[in-house]
Formats: sequence, structure tokens, C-alpha cells
Amino acid sequence: MNKKLTDKIFINFNYRLSIFFILFISLYSELFALENKILFQIDKQIITTQDVLNEVKYLKFINSDFKSLDNNKIYVIAKNSLIREIIKENELKRILKKVDIKESFLEEFIINYFSKFNISSINELTPILKQNDLKLDKIKKKITIQIMWNDLIFKKFSKRVKINKDLIKEEISINKFQEEYLISEIVISVNDKKNLTNKFEKIKIDIKENNFSKAAIIHSISETSINGGKIGWVTENSLSLKIKDALNKTKIGDITEPIMIPGGFIILKIEKKRNVEMELDFNKEFNRIVKRKTNDQLNQFSNIYFNKIKKDVKVNEL
Repeated sequence: MNKKLTDKIFINFNYRLSIFFILFISLYSELFALENKILFQIDKQIITTQDVLNEVKYLKFINSDFKSLDNNKIYVIAKNSLIREIIKENELKRILKKVDIKESFLEEFIINYFSKFNISSINELTPILKQNDLKLDKIKKKITIQIMWNDLIFKKFSKRVKINKDLIKEEISINKFQEEYLISEIVISVNDKKNLTNKFEKIKIDIKENNFSKAAIIHSISETSINGGKIGWVTENSLSLKIKDALNKTKIGDITEPIMIPGGFIILKIEKKRNVEMELDFNKEFNRIVKRKTNDQLNQFSNIYFNKIKKDVKVNEL
């Protein structure tokens, strides 16, 4: 074969191959190398290129909005997501004998967690994971850490949850119809007013340039960030007076100013609003509101506790 033609074919092949890997990996420039490099270390645990790539695949699987973020943001979010998970796992290992839960309960939880795929068994989920280059054992580990962390928070802080049950009963009795909000959240942690102002401006820019869901993925420290900050429908009885007042002043499609909560600030977006008739079953409605208020407070305790233990963790870039 003619040498010039051979060289040309070789150059074209290498060019296409390089483009392929850039598109396939879709990561920060440091991750475009083909070898599995060590990126950073958390205490004694080493995190590699492959670890971050696996986290990217998982985040894209959970939320399609993640796919359209730029490479730098994808890298930072995946890195921070891994760090949070490892810190939680290490704390669980420090306190508990083993990080493990009953298999039947774990599988039932996973089926519910991935209900958007219309699955009724783990066997139905496995091929979906395979299509997205994900492994079931890795998913099980992630979900196990999430469940056990929530259980740890409940055991540590459930006695500190404060709910005015008499007020809830009174509001249910008086208000036959209530406002119900479909909301999303961004929870942030800042040290002072200046940092809060700067952070809020960055969030507003990301919302304007992209959307609220992507801004939540980028900025929120809440567990809901992985789903773009989506909370779902919430009745006004389930909300604190501070948050209820903020929502009443906010139009549909707009966001609230940052609202102070234990451990940080919350920014809410009203997706939709409707006036609904309360449940005829008083006890059912009462229990639903108590559960919602309890979960909100436990999530705040979770953020506070995580930020506390994170201060003692060393993350070294390598």
C-alpha cells in the first residue's frame, strides 16, 4: 500500500478514536487518559479514574439532566458525590459492626427506588443496569449505605424532633381545603451573609442558563439533589410557618429567597399549586403530616451531622 495513503488512514483512525473516547467518557480533561489513574485519597481510601467514571454513569442513570452538564461540572459533582458516600460509609463502619442489611428488604427497597422503570423484581432491573454499564452489586452497596445512614440519623436524632401535634390536629379540623404545592429544593451551607449572597447569585445564573433541576444537581447538599431537587406535592399543613410564608409570596415557576433552616439555607421553586380537599380520614392525614415534618427535621439533622464529621476528613488530590 502507498505509504502516504497508509499514513493518512492511520491519522484518520487515530483522530476518530480520540473523538470516540472523548465523547464516551464525557469527563473533565484529566479523565480522558485511558489508564486507571489515582485521582484523590480520602483518609486511607484511594479513588481512581474508574471510580469517578462509574459514579458518572450512575448519576446519568438516575437523572437525565446530568448528561447535559459541561465536563468540568460533571467531574466535580461525581467527585463530591463519591466523597459524600465514602465519608458516610466510613462513619457507619466506625459506629457499627458491619454495613449490611437483610437482602429481601434491600431488594424490595431497590425495586421501589427504581419504580420509574416499571420493574417488579430485581431480575427485571438487571438488564436495564447492564444497558447502562452498571453493576447490581455496586447499586446494592450504594443503597445499603443510604438506608443505613438514614437509620443512623433516625436513631441519633429522632428524640430531638419537635412537632406540635396539637396544632396539626387543629389545622386539619379547621381547614377542609388547603393549598398544596409541587416543589423542588436547593439546600446550601454557607458561613456568612456575603457568601450566601454570592452563592445565591451563582444559583440564579445556573437556573437561568439551564434550569432548576440542573442547578440543584450542581449546588444542593440535600439528598434530593440527585433527582434535581424534586420533593413532590406537599400540603401547607406539612410546612413550617417560615416556609409557608415564603411560598405564599412566590409565584408559580419562581423561586423563593434563601430561607434559613438548621444547618444551612433552603431555596424552593413552586412547580405547581392547587387547592385540594383534605383527606376524610383524619388519622391518615394527621400521620402523613407528622411523617413529613419528621422527615424534614431528620434531613436537617443529617446535613448538620455530615458537615460535622466532614471537617475531620482529609481529602488529598493526587
